[in-house]
Amino acid sequence: MRKPAALEVRYIIGAACRDQFPSEELPEVAFLGRSNVGKSSLLNCLLGGGQYARTSSTPGCTRLIHFYRVGGDFLFADLPGYGYARVPKEMQAGWRRLAEDYLLSRKRLAAAILLVDSRRGWMEKDLELKDWLEFHGRPYLVVATKVDKLNQSERSRGLAAIRSRMRNGEEPIPFSAVTGQGTKEIWQAIWKTQNRR
Repeated sequence: MRKPAALEVRYIIGAACRDQFPSEELPEVAFLGRSNVGKSSLLNCLLGGGQYARTSSTPGCTRLIHFYRVGGDFLFADLPGYGYARVPKEMQAGWRRLAEDYLLSRKRLAAAILLVDSRRGWMEKDLELKDWLEFHGRPYLVVATKVDKLNQSERSRGLAAIRSRMRNGEEPIPFSAVTGQGTKEIWQAIWKTQNRR
């Protein structure tokens, strides 16, 4: 598996609007998912096990896109979690505007990593985002998180349910922050997507 050299990670900025997005010097990978889907844990596993991405003490209230430079190879963009029921509608609308500004404007977006909780499967807002990405022709990968919390039969059913709503021939990547399962496969998928651009 190829990873950026020495996994040199540098935090760039937490951007609240398009004007604050960093310059597009590197291929970018965006991380998207519902609040509490395990996005920070996934990022930290990919970046070598440090505590680069931090969870908010109040789910759903982080309103920034956090950018990380990963070696000289990638820019990772951690978008705020969505779908937290207690967040006011105006805040949810603000997240949507910020996410759309990012996803539509970044010319070097190599892939969006769409995280889905393997225990719950697709939820309405996950499907809305998937459909939006497909409509706008933005490349994405689906990662099924928290597979360690399921037994073998539950895991098979959960992955089958996620696969059933994906495009023909595509597979979700099972991931566990506890065991590290899927980390290698996600990195491989990121490199393949970037190399096609």
